[in-house]
Amino acid sequence: TIALLSALVFQEKVNCEPQLTPTLTKGLEDMKNIGINIAQIQIECELETDLKEFLSCIKIGLVEVVYEWARGMSFMEICDLTSVAEGSIVRTMTRLDETCREFRNAARIIGNNNLAERMDEASRLIKRDIVFASSLYLEENQQIESIVNAEVK
Repeated sequence: TIALLSALVFQEKVNCEPQLTPTLTKGLEDMKNIGINIAQIQIECELETDLKEFLSCIKIGLVEVVYEWARGMSFMEICDLTSVAEGSIVRTMTRLDETCREFRNAARIIGNNNLAERMDEASRLIKRDIVFASSLYLEENQQIESIVNAEVK
C-alpha cells in the first residue's frame, strides 16, 4: 500500500526503471486503470481533461525503494536501488507519512476503521531510522543555545 502510494507523492522523473514485484506491478496497473476511468468520467462531464497529463502524475521512480524500506532494508541499501538523491528520498518518505496521516484522519471521519488502521501501519513501517531522525544540525544548535542561555543567567 505505502509503496504504491509513493507513485502519487513522488514528483521527479527517473531515468532507470525500478524492479517491481508482480503484486506491485498489478497495483500500478490498477492505479492507471482507475486514472483512466476517472479521466473518462471527467470527459463525459465535459471537464477539460488531458488523459496523458492525468496519467503522468503517477511516478513510479521510488516504488521499489519505499517497498524495500518498509520491509526493513537499510538507508544505504535503498539508496543503491535508485539514482534519486538521498534528500529526495527523505522528502518523499516525509510526504508519504503526512499523506498516511491525512488518509487516516479522513478514514476515521467517514467511519472506515480498516483503512485508518492500514494507514497507521503503513506510517509505522516507514517511520524509522535516519529518514525520520531529527536534524542533527537543529539538535546541535539547540544544545549550543541552551549552553549560551545558561551562561547568560
